[in-house]
Amino acid sequence: MPKTIGSTNKQNEDTPVELQEMINAINSLPARYRDAVAPALDRVVECSTRRRRILNLVQEALSQLRLDMKYLIFDLEATRRERDSYREQLEERGQG
Repeated sequence: MPKTIGSTNKQNEDTPVELQEMINAINSLPARYRDAVAPALDRVVECSTRRRRILNLVQEALSQLRLDMKYLIFDLEATRRERDSYREQLEERGQG
């Protein structure tokens, strides 16, 4: 049986459709041509998978950063309200 590119651990649901089509097209080539491009295609699939993972990590980090910023803004506003309240109390005591 001829060697195929993009075996189950390389080609999965995370692989973009375009790359899956390319893998299938290259797998249909004669063995001598397929063997010539196999290493390059495997590297492309690995890079694509790695980039997708990195992109997902970056998106998750940005989501967490947005949430953290909302909490910080809420905390800052609460601190400012407390400060203003204490200032008013000090001014009332000073005048009273």
